[in-house]
This record gives sequence, C-alpha cells and structure tokens, in this order.
Amino acid sequence: MKVSVIQPPYSHDLCAADELFEYKMKCLDALEKPMDLVVLPEYSDVPCVTSTREDTLALHEKYIAPLLKKCEETAKRLGAILFVNALCLVEGEYRNTTYAYNREGVLVGQYFKRHIPPLERAIGIASDYTERYEPPYILELEGLRFAFLTCYDFYFYEAFPVLARQKPDIIIGCSLQRSDTHEATEIMCRFLAYNTNAYVVRASVSFAEDAKICGASMVVSPKGEVLCNMQGRFGLSTVDFDPKDKYYKPAGFGRAPAAHHEYIEIGRAPWQYRPAGSAVSAGEALTPYPRVCAHRGFNTVAPENSMPAFGAAIAMGAEEIEFDLWATKDGELVSIHDSSLERTSDGVGNVWDHTYEELLAFDFGKKHGAAYEGLRILRFEDILKKLSSLVIMNIHVKIWDAEAADPMIERIVSLIRKYDCEKCVYFMTTSDRILARVMEYAPDIAVCVGHDFNRPYAIVDRAIALGAKKVQLFKPYFNREMIDKAHAHGIKCNVFYADEAEETRKYLEMGIDTILTNDYGRISAVVEDFKAGK
Repeated sequence: MKVSVIQPPYSHDLCAADELFEYKMKCLDALEKPMDLVVLPEYSDVPCVTSTREDTLALHEKYIAPLLKKCEETAKRLGAILFVNALCLVEGEYRNTTYAYNREGVLVGQYFKRHIPPLERAIGIASDYTERYEPPYILELEGLRFAFLTCYDFYFYEAFPVLARQKPDIIIGCSLQRSDTHEATEIMCRFLAYNTNAYVVRASVSFAEDAKICGASMVVSPKGEVLCNMQGRFGLSTVDFDPKDKYYKPAGFGRAPAAHHEYIEIGRAPWQYRPAGSAVSAGEALTPYPRVCAHRGFNTVAPENSMPAFGAAIAMGAEEIEFDLWATKDGELVSIHDSSLERTSDGVGNVWDHTYEELLAFDFGKKHGAAYEGLRILRFEDILKKLSSLVIMNIHVKIWDAEAADPMIERIVSLIRKYDCEKCVYFMTTSDRILARVMEYAPDIAVCVGHDFNRPYAIVDRAIALGAKKVQLFKPYFNREMIDKAHAHGIKCNVFYADEAEETRKYLEMGIDTILTNDYGRISAVVEDFKAGK
C-alpha cells in the first residue's frame, strides 16, 4: 500500500489564509499514481490559527466547498482512499469531522472527534455528542479496518485498549498539535501503534520547516518503527507498507505469540486503576440540567442512605444521589441522616457515642421492611468504592453543619481523591465558615450552600459572598427573584424537595436546576416530560 501524508504550512496571520489553502491544493495536485491512501491534517478548511468562532466559521465557509470538491476529485483521479478533516454541520451544530472518500471519490464515512479540548468548546464546536457512550468508530474498506483519532484524542491512553479490541489495521490521525515536540509526538504515535497492532498514519501542519514543535506528520508500524517523520518540513511524504503485516510477540512461556494488547488482557486487573467505560458520569460540570437528585437514594423502595437505595436510583438513570455523613466515636465516616440511631435502626443513642464496630451490631434495614432485615450501616468509603464516577454525589456533611471540633476536611477530601471522583461530587453544608475552608483546601471540588434557618432568605447572597456556584434551597423559603439572582451570578439552584408531580413542574417552571426527591421513579418521569416539552 502506497501512502502519502500532507503537511502544509500554518500561520497566525489570517491574511495568509488564501496562500496557505492554495498550498494544500497544490500538494493534492502534485500526487501521482500509483497511490492507495492520502491523509490531510485537522481543520483543513481553516488554514491558519483562529481564536474566535466568527473567524473560524468565516474561513470554513470560504474554503469548505472547494476543499471537499478537490478531495473528491483527487481520490477519483488517483484511485486512492482519502481522509481529510474539516468542520461539518450536523443537526444544527458544527462538529470536528474526518471525512472518508473511497477510490471513486464517494464520501463513505465520517468520524466525529471524541475528545473536544477547551479551546474548541470555547468557540462553540459541538461536544454534547461526546457525552454519550459509543464504541470506537471503525470504517471497513477493501477488507481493511480503519480507526480514527483526531489531535487531542491521541492523549487519552486509557482509550487505546478499547481501540485495540476493535482490531484496526490503520489508524488515521488528523492533527493540529501545536505545543508538543517532534520527539514527544513520535513517542505518542509509536506507543499507539504498538498498543493497537495497527499502522498509524498522522497528518499535521507546520509553523516553520526548522520548528521543533507542531508538525511531525508521520507513519508508524505496529512494531513501533517510524517509517517517516516529516518533523517541520512542508509538503508531502510517501511510504509503502503492507497493512496486514502485524507484530506478534512471545506472550509468556508456553503461549503462542500475541499482539501486545492481547498479552496485556491476559493479566489485566481493571480494579487497580481509574474507572472507565460507558457507565461513567459526565461529572458535575458537564451533566446538563435540569436534573433529579435521589434524596438519600431511592428511599421509597429501599432504606435511606443504603446501597440498595443508591443502586436502585442509579440503575434507573439518576444523575445524582444525595447522602449524609456523620463521624463515629472512633472517627469513621458513615452515611446516616439523623445524628441519633432510633428512627432508622434498632440502635439507641447518637452516632458519635458508638465506634464503627459497635454500629455494625445494629440493623438498619428491618424498619423499612422485612426484605431488608440485616442491612448494616454504610461507610463513606464503601459508597465511594462501589459508586465512584457512576453518579454525581451530593454529599451533605452533617459534621460540618454542626461545626464539629474536627471537621475532618482533609480525610473527606483524601477519600474523594483516593477514589478519583473529584469531578463527580459536591459538598453541601449550612456552615459558611466550613465552606470557606473547604473551598480554600480543595478548590477543584464543587460546594453547595445549604439553608440556614437563622437567615432563611439570604442563601443566594451567602453563595455570592463565598464564590460558591450552587445553592440548595429549602421550601418554602425561596422565590423566583432569588432563583433569577442566583442564575445571574452563575449559581445553580437545587431545591429540597418535591415528591409530587404538580409541585415538581412548578419548581421547574420557576427555573430550579435540580430537584431533590424521595420518589425518584415518579419525579424523574415528570422531569423527562418537562425536558421533552410535554
């Protein structure tokens, strides 16, 4: 297979756009038969650096039609498969798209970039579609399996094993990396090729032929051998390889040779590293509103603050669960709403009067129903161990409400970090003093200002003063004016609580962002209907 990668010059000067685009067109014209595969860089319709949506779309509108026409004509003229990246309008939004043309010049596939970096998000490039799980996109042409990574996608090494299981022959990489050295980019491509047992064909752009960063269009074999690396050079580079020439290595004593990823799978222990996969929550910052928060879990069907209640809510699709934390006599963090044991268990006294081991002697299930007899109190760490990153956790830290002598901020935050779920939690408390300390100690973890009965209508002003981005309103101590003021300051509004359909709709119409409820099944259906305009 004869393969060419095109690396055009790139510039910060918008006035050079025509010249840079024309260079790309001349490279396509310069390609000659025989040719089997051609790859162009990312944003081939935006031939120079842009920083605004207006500039990006202006260049796209100017060049997209001639670009795609030329690519279609070139694929047909050469009888080659051709890949080019440009914006594409899909369902009313612009997506970063790699277009695939077959040897007849027919568009046969489109890959939408999976990881959208902050810069692209800032100028309005679509990213919502990336929040849905989809298996890696594979395009089969002429008996070959093509996979795709675009620029920022190359950085997510945890996705490489998933890609490898699709058994790709060639990975197409349209890129614009501007900050990595040629050596660093080569390491990434070699690592990718070796881990997926596929050829990596990467096309990028270059600021200058003697530049040490950007550029590095290259082809790498499954052995990790670099067949070409253009570094900063403008133009095109052509290599030959057999896409079916894979690399199989000894896979341990007595085992047949295997691809690297197959050998790794033999002994993989996924519980040893961070969670991944289709069940992972998009997180506090990215999950859209309005949301439903299962208060103490789905506690109408299972005991509150229990794993059955949390599991029931998550299994039904809850974006959030809420639970409470108290500390035991020996400093263990446990999930229970009341400070006393009598309402939810057969124990007596306060949580802090007992050690964790002593609390395990009490039954926290049978008061809800015989089916749950024998249920024991949950540790905070047990919740994180099972549910980290599967759902957003609204954590009501009751020892902070009580302004305990030891608020255990460091321990609580360390557990969050241990289970890698900083992006999927937020802390709620009524204590502004503790919130200020938490925000200083862990500024990356979201906080929520809770209701203070001593100043019931001051909650939004308290959040503004603290710089918090979430409040938990307590009915009936709020009104539309407070919600509007919160939104004007970028603050999201929870409400505690709604278990009836009519009340839920009223709160949604007022602008409430998250409804806490004890009856997740009923209220989630109301919220879904509201979002659908029913």
